[in-house]
Amino acid sequence: MNDQTPTDWKQAAERAERIEPVVGAEPAAADAPPPETPNADRRRTRIRRIAFGLLGLVVLIGLVLYGISVFTAPPTEETDDAYVAGNVIAVTARDGGTVLALHADNTQSVKRGQPLIDLDPATVGVQMDAAQAALGRAVRAVRSTHAQVDEAGAEIAQAQAELSRAQNDYSRRQGAARDGAISGEELSHAADAVTTARAALALARAKQAQAASTVAGTDVANNPQVLAAIADVRRAAIDSSHMKIVAPVAGIVAQRTVQLGQRVAAGTPLMAVVPLDSLWIDANFRETQLQHLRVGQPVTITADVYGKAVTFHGKVLGLGAGSGNAFSLLPPQNASGNWIKIVQRVPVRIALDPAELRAHPLRIGLSVNAVVATSNLSGAMVAESTAPAGGTQQSLDGGPEVDTMVRRIIAQNLGQNLGRDR
Repeated sequence: MNDQTPTDWKQAAERAERIEPVVGAEPAAADAPPPETPNADRRRTRIRRIAFGLLGLVVLIGLVLYGISVFTAPPTEETDDAYVAGNVIAVTARDGGTVLALHADNTQSVKRGQPLIDLDPATVGVQMDAAQAALGRAVRAVRSTHAQVDEAGAEIAQAQAELSRAQNDYSRRQGAARDGAISGEELSHAADAVTTARAALALARAKQAQAASTVAGTDVANNPQVLAAIADVRRAAIDSSHMKIVAPVAGIVAQRTVQLGQRVAAGTPLMAVVPLDSLWIDANFRETQLQHLRVGQPVTITADVYGKAVTFHGKVLGLGAGSGNAFSLLPPQNASGNWIKIVQRVPVRIALDPAELRAHPLRIGLSVNAVVATSNLSGAMVAESTAPAGGTQQSLDGGPEVDTMVRRIIAQNLGQNLGRDR
């Protein structure tokens, strides 16, 4: 039986607490952190509540601002079914020929009037030489006709002199016949001479009229024969100009199919030129979005190729005349009764800012997102007629060089100096 009292047990416990712990023993109770007080718990709870309150306040302010932006923002219509479109100008051969040179290829930039393709000009060169020779012959023929008119005038004067002499001889023989100085046969011969002289005068006048009929009222340059020859020269010059194919507009070359040495026929597509400075957007809006779309409304566009970092600005040019199904090769036959109603889409054309296109070029067919601000409803739903897209093209009629060449040929075959007309 243990004879130690409780006091002894307490003293022994105090002595054991004062003994230092050995290595690897559990830490003493004096080294443990002091227990937390109720004041620290309340302070931590208060900080946590303030943080959650501030977070809730920020969320509430964000929701309020979002609601204000939604309810106060101008009305818009948006679609991501939109694509970049533009003119794809086909370059074709106006006349047949063999390709001698290619001056441009796909992806290359060309300027308006820059040479693209050269065709063999040998055949048209021969045609030009033949047309020039025919013009020279026509000028000489008309010149000869003018000379025939002058010759017929001289024959008329000669016939008139012969008639006058014959009439005088006949008058004298009439007086001599009354006196019995000459026989009746001689008087008859004198009368026949008068008749013959009159016939010769009429023939000379007829020849003059015939020669004058081909040149009357015109000079050499305006004579029908010469004009026909000039037309042949112009035709040969036009054919010659077709042997050099140039870019109709400035843009990027695409779809080149022609090869060097290839024999092409008239109308054969050779390549295409796409003017990237005159692109537009074809945005396909649902029919339920068309109610507030008007011509001239501003549009904000973002392209997938640049992302949201680049924003394009444009305006509505016009709404399409029908949905895509209406102009398809095989339109749906809804009248059969076996059909499902599908919301149709109508293409809306949107113009782009040329300055923005130059800064950030686009390509035909790229996907874009279009947002139309529909607050202004003063515009029309149908666009008015405007100038043709892509501008105009000058006719290849040979130019002023042909006129200079024609005047030179006419002057040379008239025996005159260059630049002088008859």
